[in-house]
Amino acid sequence: MLKKYPIILSVLGLALVILFIWYFSNIVVYVLISAVLSVFGQPLVRLFDRIKIGKINFPHSISALLALLIMIAVLAGFVWFFVPLIIGQAQIISQIDMGQVMEYFKEPLSDLQDFLLRYDIIHTGETLQSTIETQIKAALSVATFSNIFGSIVSATGSFFFGAFSVLFLTFFFLKSEKMFSNFVLLLVPEKYVEETKHIMQKSNHLLTRYFIGLLTELVSMITLLSVGLGILGIKNALIIGFFGGLMNIVPYLGPLIGGTIGVMIGISTALSYGMYDAVLLIGIEVVAVFLVANLIDNILLQPLIYSNVVKAHPVEIFLVIIMSGSLAGIPGMILAIPGYTVLRIVAKEFLSKMRLVQKLTEKI
Repeated sequence: MLKKYPIILSVLGLALVILFIWYFSNIVVYVLISAVLSVFGQPLVRLFDRIKIGKINFPHSISALLALLIMIAVLAGFVWFFVPLIIGQAQIISQIDMGQVMEYFKEPLSDLQDFLLRYDIIHTGETLQSTIETQIKAALSVATFSNIFGSIVSATGSFFFGAFSVLFLTFFFLKSEKMFSNFVLLLVPEKYVEETKHIMQKSNHLLTRYFIGLLTELVSMITLLSVGLGILGIKNALIIGFFGGLMNIVPYLGPLIGGTIGVMIGISTALSYGMYDAVLLIGIEVVAVFLVANLIDNILLQPLIYSNVVKAHPVEIFLVIIMSGSLAGIPGMILAIPGYTVLRIVAKEFLSKMRLVQKLTEKI
């Protein structure tokens, strides 16, 4: 009876899978993160597997554990290096004397207020100086940082549960390289097993290249920004470079967000040291370094990663990122390229007769 309605069964099956992914979205995220981490860890596992103690091969479980420990150590080292810098920056910002700042900029603010009043941008009863002072105090106060850390502490339980889940799954994905793919195959009808194997093999190849390329881009941008700002003598160049480079994980909007954070850190640091006359110059220098670094990124790095690596046209990638951002915001923009890559591979395998699919997948 059921064999008469294959399309209905397929649609119901797909609906159940989507419902499962939506309902257990946290678990799905843990699994996907673990699968990505295992991609980076597998070369280490293979390296340790080649080690011999006398005539005895290195135990595969120990190889997986060592690879996981190395990845944890790299992440811990990263946190150990940057967290004290961030805390120090927060303490520096909290020491800004807002009274002196507002007194120093009193005349320019008065001129600006007259301009805004003239064009009815602010109302007559409003004082630009008091408004700015209140907002800056609220933004830079120690209480704000305390609230941030309070939020972090309140989320510690869920964070540690998520971290443990990811590490646990990553270890077993490292230990059994085909565990994730075998699990996926269990969910696929038997007649589509071979096509699914091909899809996973191709996806693994392209996504590995993408993630390695993305990591290379982030490290390159952090280096470019930090070195450029350091040459100009900008204080806390490493922190600005770190945040600026890290924001590049968000396509197109990332450099704007990173540049804004960089300018805020640069200016607030200058204010904390009483360098009021250098505020404008520091802001311009930070913006200039970000522009040069992102020009290098756009010309050299991004075409390699977002176009050549995933084998898609830059305009195609741009439209996918914009649509994903409209649907799911910044997380959608981050996941747009890897998600679109997998969709193209699936479409090529099952919808290869469609001319649109043939055009979009001709390079993969």
